[in-house]
This record gives sequence, structure tokens and C-alpha cells, in this order.
Amino acid sequence: MALVLGIESTCDETAAAVVENGRHVRSSVIASQVELHARYRGVVPEIASRAHIESILPVIQDALRQGQVTLEDVDAIAVTHRPGLIGSLLIGVTAAKTLAFAAGKPLIGVDHVQAHLYSVMLDSDIDVKFPAVGLAISGGHTALYSIRGFSDIQLIGATIDDAIGEAYDKVAFILGLGYPGGPIIDRLAKEGNPEAIRFPRTTLSRTSLDFSFSGLKTSVLYNVRGHKGIERTSADLSQQQIADVAASFQAACIDVVITKLKRAIRHVNAKSVIIGGGVSANQGLRAALAKLHVPVYLPRLSYCTDNAAMAAGLGYLHYQAGRSSTLDLDAITHSQLARA
Repeated sequence: MALVLGIESTCDETAAAVVENGRHVRSSVIASQVELHARYRGVVPEIASRAHIESILPVIQDALRQGQVTLEDVDAIAVTHRPGLIGSLLIGVTAAKTLAFAAGKPLIGVDHVQAHLYSVMLDSDIDVKFPAVGLAISGGHTALYSIRGFSDIQLIGATIDDAIGEAYDKVAFILGLGYPGGPIIDRLAKEGNPEAIRFPRTTLSRTSLDFSFSGLKTSVLYNVRGHKGIERTSADLSQQQIADVAASFQAACIDVVITKLKRAIRHVNAKSVIIGGGVSANQGLRAALAKLHVPVYLPRLSYCTDNAAMAAGLGYLHYQAGRSSTLDLDAITHSQLARA
């Protein structure tokens, strides 16, 4: 038996978890910052960093206590060190380095997005069929991957502008709704007509595996506020009209995602699809995914959003393979990773 302590702080969730043998989650503790950022309708990096500083040690202590282990009992410490907000990343990476050094435990750096894809394995006995197409969808990521195994993941497509979760947040703002926008629009979409408005489906070229949601977001803006963007506001719409916009927007998003997945399946000759990230909790998307002709693996709802169990789980695979990091492990942002 191997126990891994996972630490996650890439964005606005401070999390720690203890996972046994890469699958059984013994504890998963998350300190959410949603209320701190809600007034700004998006994550403010400085606020996020300060909140991580306040939460990181209590969260780790809670994870160890709930997992009924001490730091001495764990075999390794895994931390998501890329990609993310630099200030947020540094808090988690620094904490992991300090604990690994003090306790004499192996330090394992893991990729946050790859960890989201691994989350389908948590508290599950599934045997994933490879090769697979991986889709990471969240507020910060919309990307497709060729997966030959969880140690062989290659990027094959990404968003050229907004991530899908970011588009949901912006459309929620346009409609005068709350934050985060994804769950709200998903709920409203059930009350609306997805065919009420034919929003554009941007698929780029006929073979492209990249995504673009900026044009869709702008189309929603013009529909709600008029083509000058100032002719009216969401307050001028009825509740049914707002629900129809939400349903039509979500239908466009889902159509694009399914189109890209079908292309990627052919490109990879995939035997399955693996979905991870916060938007994987979307009920409309889950219903559409069920119609694909290959098995689709989705994480439990509790592991869709940022958590540390996914870091500990993927860290276990690295630990078993003898791959560990040194205390020189760097925190790496989105832009740094793109330039690498």
C-alpha cells in the first residue's frame, strides 16, 4: 500500500488530499474562494494568493487528520506545479517542498490539467481503454489530448481565445446572473428552448482540433444588448427569454465540443474518451456525451472542480515509476508552458 499526500493551489481553491494506491481517496479537503472573487466575477490573482497563504496549512492538517494519517505515514508528497497563476502556484509548491524536506519524503510535481484527466480514476475501478482522447474543460482550460496512458499525454488541440468555462462566466454576466456562471446557466438551460436562437458554432477549419468561444460570447452580447451593445440590458428580458438565451448558448457550446471530440476520436483512432475539469459536471454536456459511439469516462462530481485528490492520484503513478522531483521544482504559468 502506498499513501500520497496531494496539494493543489493553481488558481482559487486551496486543497489537500490523501489517496491510497492512486485510487482510494481517504480524504479530500478544499477551501473555496468563490465568495472572495464573486464580486469581481472572476479570479483576482492577488486575492487568491493571500487566501492560499491563510488556508494552506489548516487544509493540509485537515486532510491528514481526516485521512487518519500523519506526515510520517505518507510515502510521497505530490503538488500541482503547472500551469496556473504564479502567486497561487508558489504557495502550494513552497508548502510541498517544505514538508517533503522536513519529513524526508519524495517530492512529485504533477501537471494540473493532466491531473484533471486522471480524476476519472478516483474512487473507481474502471479500466480505461487506450488510446483515448482526453478533453480538459474548465474556467481556465479547453484542450484536447491524445492519451496512450496516463504517463503519455500529448496536446493535440486547445482554445485560441476564451476557455469554455470563462465563456460561461461572461455570458452569465451579460445575462445579469451570478458567479460562477457555469452551474447557473446549466440549470437555466433546462427551462429554456435550445433552438430559440441560432448562435454561431465556431469550428475553425474542417480538420481543426482547436476551439474558439469568443465569437459565440460576442453573439450572445449583441442578442441581449443589441448590436451596439448598449441598446438594452438583461433587465429588459423576461425570465423565459433569459432561459432561452442560456439554453441556446449552451447548445452551441455542446455542439462545438461534440464536433471536436468526434474529430479527435478519428485523429487518434481512440477507443475511449476521458473528460476532466469543472465543466465536466455540466449536465447538458454529460447527456450529449452519452451519445458518442465510444466509452466516455467522467469523474465523480466531487472531483470535477479543482481538488488535490487528482494530484495525489497522478502523483502515485509517478511515484510507482520512480519519477520524483528535486527541491528546485519550479512553479510554471500558462504562458511559460506555452513558450516551452
